[in-house]
Amino acid sequence: MGNAELLSIHVHPVKAFRGQSPREAVVEPWGLTGDRRWALIDDGGKVVTQRQQPRLARAAAELLPGGGVRLSAPGLEPLTVSVPQPIGTVSLEIFRDKVEGVLADDSAHAWCSAYLGTDVRLVHMDDPATRRPVDPDYALPGETVTFADGYPLLVTAIASLDALNSLIARGEHAAEGPMPMNRFRPNLVVAGTEPWAEDGWSRLTIGEVDFRVAKTCGRCVVTTTDQTTAERGREPLHTLGRHRRLGGKLVFGQNLVPLSHGTVRVGDQVRIVG
Repeated sequence: MGNAELLSIHVHPVKAFRGQSPREAVVEPWGLTGDRRWALIDDGGKVVTQRQQPRLARAAAELLPGGGVRLSAPGLEPLTVSVPQPIGTVSLEIFRDKVEGVLADDSAHAWCSAYLGTDVRLVHMDDPATRRPVDPDYALPGETVTFADGYPLLVTAIASLDALNSLIARGEHAAEGPMPMNRFRPNLVVAGTEPWAEDGWSRLTIGEVDFRVAKTCGRCVVTTTDQTTAERGREPLHTLGRHRRLGGKLVFGQNLVPLSHGTVRVGDQVRIVG
């Protein structure tokens, strides 16, 4: 493991939208700065993701100084959205969690609704330090998360993707492979490990930042969504179901919680400490 290093960093400012890949990022207690601080909700207050709307794969969000975002999508003029004033909150639901958020302005709702062809609203998480605790079954006291699926960061390993793609290539849906890493929408991608080495990780240090592994990441239908075309297939879930089933979940990657603050940079050494 002495040669393991951080291969890439990925920040998704709006949940389910395409993100960006900076060379470095600040790690806050609830994740990378700006990651998944925005999300769409439907008229019932439930968060909308690529699970319901695969077309979101073709919409992009660029993080702006101060936390605003610039939205772009096929067929629409780009829109700049500022962080809303926290003068009141709305209740929303994300994977059974009840969370408070602040609505963006009406132009953002109209833009997102026009793209999806259904009424949605764009919501900002104003205070990630207090709004949403990490699942208490896997959390330490006081740990919080943004609008990410459940944990502050997701780490994946390129060697494991290569191993998975080798399995896909020998299977009945080989024509769908190889899978790119963006199918798994990680925050951090590590190179220089053995395939599936992350199964045994409990603590790791990347550059100057310490992390603990909360749990293995169970995967969903989003992984079958081509992040360029928004079309769905059978892989990688079909192959994960045959080779990577753990506790009833199809798993790939590990969920992380930061234990310290700092900046991670592409090329940082990755040290497994437990």
